Amino acid sequence: MTEMPILSDQMAPTSIEEFQSRLAAISGDLPRRLRQCADFIAANTDRIAVSTVAELAAGADVPPSALMRFCQILGFSGFSEMQRMFRDAYNPGWPDYSTRLKNLRAEGAGSPQALLAEFIEAGRSSLEALAKTADEAALSRAVDLLAAAETVHVVGLRRAFPVATYLAYVFEKMSVPAMLHDGVGKLDHRFALRKGDAMLAITFAPYSEETLALAQDATARGLPVVALTDRLSSPLARVSDAVLTVEEVDFGAFRSLSATIAMAISLAVAVGSVRGG
Repeated sequence: MTEMPILSDQMAPTSIEEFQSRLAAISGDLPRRLRQCADFIAANTDRIAVSTVAELAAGADVPPSALMRFCQILGFSGFSEMQRMFRDAYNPGWPDYSTRLKNLRAEGAGSPQALLAEFIEAGRSSLEALAKTADEAALSRAVDLLAAAETVHVVGLRRAFPVATYLAYVFEKMSVPAMLHDGVGKLDHRFALRKGDAMLAITFAPYSEETLALAQDATARGLPVVALTDRLSSPLARVSDAVLTVEEVDFGAFRSLSATIAMAISLAVAVGSVRGG
């Protein structure tokens, strides 16, 4: 018997607690496949933020379309909206820039000299932490993957955009074929991905949905993906063949890119050296 879709006109949950309450309220009245979705999601809420629709559907032993219907029953427009709520809950957004500036003024730390000193100290601490935590095996793996690629596709948006553009610049100067996916005009150029290429994806919490989507597409096409991110639990790490992690020390909720640029230039020069050798 074909299961009829169940529609919901409720507003989407806005917190984990509200999500769990609604899940408990509807679970008993669902058809078989949707009940499988509910049971699996209830037991694996920690996977929602870092999994794809296909992965969760496979875990629940249902087609992806059933999982999408399940998300709509809960009040979400689709899986992406549900996943975004969980990512925001596990990686809370930082205050907006006007709030950060207001806080700095309230603390009396807004003079140019004081700011320079604080950001120098934050950068120094970030670099020292990177020196202690850098994964040499992962760095070597990343260099091997990128050096063997016919074209290196570089993607990094929002805070990661300066890093991505710098990498594209350095690759160009070293005659390493590279393409920057900059998102201009809402174009992601995913159809430029070809067999034999590799992707270098860069994103930090709160993670760029566009960067994650392009990395997932590259993986689906069989391309190796190198991740430059802030933690091994990053959703980018799940679709990557080599993961380089860098955590930046912040000041006043402003994060510089000192350690990230150091990692990026090391990676780029190492790739150029291997290809030129």
